[in-house]
Amino acid sequence: MSVFHFLRTPTDTPSRYVRLGSMPGYTATKDQLLKRLSRVQGQVRGVARMVEDDRYCIDVLTQIAAAQAALDKVALGLLDDHAKNCVVDAEPGERDEKTEELMAAVGRLLKRG
Repeated sequence: MSVFHFLRTPTDTPSRYVRLGSMPGYTATKDQLLKRLSRVQGQVRGVARMVEDDRYCIDVLTQIAAAQAALDKVALGLLDDHAKNCVVDAEPGERDEKTEELMAAVGRLLKRG
């Protein structure tokens, strides 16, 4: 199997392919991303406890907004890593496709809500 063999990956973008053996753009910040995601998990568990404890609606909504903001920071970090690594380092013939993927991801994040 050659280095240029492509493997289909699950995503909304039908043209998304990853070279076998390549590393994701976030590899250098993976530990930081995992720590942030762990904190978000804790926030969401806290929101569930607030609902179980019949806490005031506005307090629950405030904590939900905080968890969403934390996830947004993770998403922005991933977008930054993708732009700086996957798009910039793409082969010249792949840059347009990688840029389109990036913009589609930004669009999905902006549509949320």
